[in-house]
Amino acid sequence: AIATWLNSLGVKVKEVKIIPDEEQIIINTVNQYRSLYDYVFTTGGIGPTHDDITTECIAAAFGKRVIRHPEAEARLIAHYEGTDIEFNEARQKMADIPEDAALIDTPLSAAPGFILENVHVFAGVPSILLAMFEGLRDSRPGGVAMTRLTVQCGIGEGSIATIMESVQTAHAGVSIGSYPWFKPGQFGTAAVVSGLDPDVAAAAADALAAGVRGLGVSAEVMPLGS
Repeated sequence: AIATWLNSLGVKVKEVKIIPDEEQIIINTVNQYRSLYDYVFTTGGIGPTHDDITTECIAAAFGKRVIRHPEAEARLIAHYEGTDIEFNEARQKMADIPEDAALIDTPLSAAPGFILENVHVFAGVPSILLAMFEGLRDSRPGGVAMTRLTVQCGIGEGSIATIMESVQTAHAGVSIGSYPWFKPGQFGTAAVVSGLDPDVAAAAADALAAGVRGLGVSAEVMPLGS
């Protein structure tokens, strides 16, 4: 979900890592990545339970204190008011935010995420995560969105390797990845053509499809994910 969202903004994903809820590992990873990349995104660990330690670890990575954020607390109080759910100490914890952090609105839940310099801290629940993304869409500077096209080929990738290489070489800025697939009684290759210039990417996809058809097998160009 994050990769799809970032691609629409023209932000290229460089690395993905899954780490355990262990304080020093979180601190070390955040400090490593925030110095390497323009943006760092974390998901999960900002809820009310004992193993939700992301907030404290992000604060520690930056040498910041965790504070009871007035706006976050006000949102949570308003959210739970008039319900049968107690705004207990565990839920109050969700208003604890590193000092100097900006809140990320949460349309589906009152508990906010936050941004500290280039580190963006999101909820782990997928629906809440996606809603948080949309709230940030217009505020994250990006670049040109990558164009990705799939060439579905009714042939194994080993048989079209030379064609893919020659098409990629002939179209500057384009990369081609191949992904074999298998169905009962059938096999083939999904060749994904990627490029920042949509016209060049489309030309490369068409050239690849034509080259495959020249072998006497089917090839169809379609948007990635179709």
